[in-house]
Parts: sequence; structure tokens; C-alpha cells
Amino acid sequence: MKIVPDTSAVIDGRITQMIKTGEYKSAIVIIPEAVVAELEAQANQGREIGFSGLTELQDLSRMAKEGTIELRFVGERPSLDQVKLASGGEIDALIRNVAIEHEAQFITSDVVQAEVARAKGLDVTYLKPQIGDFAPLAIDQFFDEHTMAVYLKERMPPVAKKGTLKEVRLVTIRDAPLSEHELKAMAQEILERAKRDPDGFIELEKRGVTVIQIGSLRIAIARRPFSDGMEISAVRPVGKVTLEDYGKAALIKKRVIADRRGLLIAGPPGSGKTTLAQSIATFLSDQGLVVKTMEAPRDLQVPDQITQYTSLEGSMQSTGDVLMLVRPDFVIFDELRKNEDFTTFADMRLAGVSMIGVVHALEVQDALQRFLERVAFGVLIQVVNTIFFVTDGEVSQVYELQFGIQVPSGMAGETHQRPVILVRNQETATIEFEVYRHEGETIVMPVKEEEPRPAPAGAGAARSEERLSRKLLEKEIQREIGRYTAGFVDVRMISDNKAVVYIEDKDVPAAIGKGGKNVSGIVNKLSVGIDIRPRSELEKPVSEEEVQLEGGFRIRTDRKQLSIVATEHRGKIVDLFAGKEYLFTATVGEDGEIRLARNSTIAQEMMRRLNNKESIRVKPV
Repeated sequence: MKIVPDTSAVIDGRITQMIKTGEYKSAIVIIPEAVVAELEAQANQGREIGFSGLTELQDLSRMAKEGTIELRFVGERPSLDQVKLASGGEIDALIRNVAIEHEAQFITSDVVQAEVARAKGLDVTYLKPQIGDFAPLAIDQFFDEHTMAVYLKERMPPVAKKGTLKEVRLVTIRDAPLSEHELKAMAQEILERAKRDPDGFIELEKRGVTVIQIGSLRIAIARRPFSDGMEISAVRPVGKVTLEDYGKAALIKKRVIADRRGLLIAGPPGSGKTTLAQSIATFLSDQGLVVKTMEAPRDLQVPDQITQYTSLEGSMQSTGDVLMLVRPDFVIFDELRKNEDFTTFADMRLAGVSMIGVVHALEVQDALQRFLERVAFGVLIQVVNTIFFVTDGEVSQVYELQFGIQVPSGMAGETHQRPVILVRNQETATIEFEVYRHEGETIVMPVKEEEPRPAPAGAGAARSEERLSRKLLEKEIQREIGRYTAGFVDVRMISDNKAVVYIEDKDVPAAIGKGGKNVSGIVNKLSVGIDIRPRSELEKPVSEEEVQLEGGFRIRTDRKQLSIVATEHRGKIVDLFAGKEYLFTATVGEDGEIRLARNSTIAQEMMRRLNNKESIRVKPV
């Protein structure tokens, strides 16, 4: 009997097994040179399937030497032009031609190749994915019921992570180190199983690394040059967790079902974010909702009714375009990392799809910053309205994002209101963070709750501790601002979280930085509002001018700002007109004033209108 296996059949690894069972004993195995060329090219690219196929050819060569089979290598290596046309089936055609020329049985595990060969009149054996029980993999010996992950590296003893998400320990499984030969045998076995098992597939394959999913087991195989030695890492879920197992299950369900908007699951690596996402996905599906996932690689362990999508042609944006046509009730986006991931999440959310995203973050403000770097400040509240922060396998905090117009607490000394995103703890109902724009930069500022007054006996100690805290903060501010000026840095703390800093006039631009970048970095680092002012303000008196206008309001100007005093409209939104011409809309503060920076475009226009003796009017909206 003559047989011609194609590249897919050689990689599959079942040819040697069928020879051992006697099905192809004493057969003439004809290997086209095109198959060898394909496997060699894949191995040179560091792809695991190339190494697996070459190992199969070596096994066939050993069988030929033992006299079990006759092995022949025939045909010519494909030309460069044929290699370029490989995706169009040029190499496959060369392999089929060998079978036609030698009148041999053609063996393949590629369904398209099998159909084309039958159309050509060949005697075809199609190796279907194996159905039924599989023998345990060699890597299974390193797992027990408490093992979450195993790490196998050549020249090192195997180690495993055991325990639960709340308590994990790294354990050495055996004292003897692993050899490269042992790891290669495991890698080939894993790859062959992925090719045959209906629940197995190759998730990712690039130079030096292959990621394989077999059931709930995710396996990464790394080789040189990607890694400094051969390594196999395998991860699996320890147990199935439902939403009812979480301490805040009722609150989680309420936020997920009631709002159906944009939710984030944030937390440090290994904290249990993916487990929570799986639990929410299963819960939503059980509620009769259509749930889909976006994952690269596919990592969630969800019921069969939930379809898991990966990146389409390498693009999650393309996957999002498809899901917009599918119209699911919820989409779980696992692992937001790249810019494209965040923009795709935002686009789908703004289009009306209820989204749940998973993002790595050590603190909740880190998760917000990652979004704010890629999503416009004004639309963030439409993209994300709830954050579940996960630590040690539990949802430690549930936050709600709300929008408001106010003076940020971190800028208590400032006089004008601005849009602010409030991050509220759902359990305590307290605002823990404020997000706002300051001089072109986005600030995420922790809100410090005022401490209750201590008992009179300890009042002196408390005041002493407060003074010490402020002194230390002043020193930190002086050190940070001192990098931008050679002169004295005069720091004046006006509250626990607000400071006014006076430095040399010429150094103010450098300290503020382009678009406020430098001062914003210091604000984020020290969690305190900083107002940088030129020292000349301390030395020069500030002249004020005030103009009384009809209608009971007045305009007051000084060297820095223009104030519109309209006390009767306190807290209201008003329109301002010059004659019959509309100028702008503003909110009158609780003190009855609208304040504008004197060098702003609006303030300059107001000054021009006043100088031209035009009638200025204020009209409530």
C-alpha cells in the first residue's frame, strides 16, 4: 500500500500511531518535499506545529530503519513564487500531484484539502477530529485538585501554584529538574491533542510561542528566541464559582441588571477578575439574556450557549463591528489592554450595547486613568458607570460614577465651578474620588473626608499631628517644585488637600509645563491641589475696577480675573447678552458671582464690549 500524507496529517501525529496499530504496517509512505519545506519553514519561524511535524518525520525515519515501513521523499521543493501563493493552495496542489503521480492513498486532516482531493478523483482518507475518551496528557501528572497552575522549564524542577485565590502558595512538585527532551515530548503531545480534540484549538502561534486551549486548560509553550529556554505553563480554574458565592452578590446583581450600561471589573493580576466575569456571564445567560464575549486569547469558562469571539483578522474593532450586527444584550470584553481595546469598548457602549470590561489595575484610580488616556473626559460617564474592584477573589468595593458641576474639593481655593466626575462608594454612599480637568490635564483626586473632632483631652496632640502632616506635605511640594526653579519655593497650605505655591515669575511656565503636564503630575503623585503663582503677586498690590450696570448687577475686574456679580441669580444658569447679541451661558456661583480668567477669550470680549459702551444684560435660562 502506498500512502501520501499532507502537512496537516504529519502534524496531526496519527500516521505513526496507525502504523503501530498495524493499519499501515509494511506500507510505502511517500513524503512530498513540499511537506518537508512547509514544516521546515514553520520551525524556522519558531512555530510549535513545525517542530511537531518534524518530530513525526523523525519517528517515521526510525520505523523505516527498523523495517516496519518503507519511507520515500519525492518531488521538488516549492519555488519562491509557489511559497508566495501558498495561501491560495499552491503548495497543497503540489502535494496532491505527488499522490496522483504515485497512485497512492491521500491522507489529510484538512477538510478543504480532503474535498479538493476527492474532486480530483483521489482515494482520500480524512482524519476527523477524535471523539471519545482521550488518554491523560503527560502534563496532567503535575495537577491535583488544589493546583491552579504549573510551570515547567528546562533545567529546573517543576513548580505549581496551589490553593485558592485568597491563599496561593508556590510548591516544588519534584526535586529532579526537567530536560528539554521531556518538555519537547510534552509539547508534541499537547499539540497533537489540540489538533484532534473538538474542545482543543491553537489560540495563538507566533515566533517562539504557542498558546493552546484544551477544555479548561490553557497552555503556553515558549521556545528560544522568545524565551531563554523551553518552558511550558499551564493554567486552569480550580473550581466553579457562581455569583451567589460573592459577599456582595445582591449589590453586583443590582448594578448589572438595573443599569445595563458600562461596567468595569478591575483589580491586580491574579485577583479573580476573570472568575467574576465568568460568574456574571453565567448569571446573565440564566436570566434569559443573550451574552457574547470578546477575548484574545479565549480564557473565560462559560456555558455553551455563550459564544466566545476572538479578534477578527487580528482586530478587536472588526470583532466589535460583527457584534453590532449580532445585537447581543451583553458583551463581556476580557482583558482591555491595547488602545484599540479601549476605543472599541467605548464605541460599542456609546452605540447602546451593554458592556462589561476586565482591566488590570492596582487601584481604582489606575483603571480610570487607563480609560481617560483613551476616551474623552466628556463621554467617560456614558462609557463607564460602575466599577467592581476585586482583591483576593472577592469584590472589595463597588463604585458608581456620577456627573456634576461644582468646585472640586481638591481645589477648594479655586473660585469657579467645572464639570466633575464623582466616584461614589455604593456601600458607604461616600464620594472617594473626583475626576476633573485642570489646565489641559485630567486629574483623579482622592477626596479626603473630614475627621470628627477628637475629645478635648487629645485636642492638642491632634493639632500637633495635623501641623506635622502639613509640614511634611509642604516639604514634599517644595522638593517637587524645586526641580523647576533655583529660587525659594514658598508653599502655603490653605487646607489639608490644597496648597498655593509662589515661585520666581520666570520659572512659572516651566513648573506648570506644557498643557499643565508638570503640575498635574505632581498633583497626581501627592494627591493635593496645587496653585502655582508668581512671587510678584506677593509684592505688587492688586488693583480692582468695578462697573455698575443696569439690572442690579456689576462687573468687577482685577489683574487676574473678571467677575460678574449677579446675586439675585445665585445658583442659576444665565445667558449673557451684549445688546441683542448672545455672548455665552454660565452658572452663577453660590456666592452670586461668575468668575472668568481675565486673559480668556470670553473675558476679553466682555472688556471690549464694555469699552464700546455696549449694554450688557443677564437673563436667566
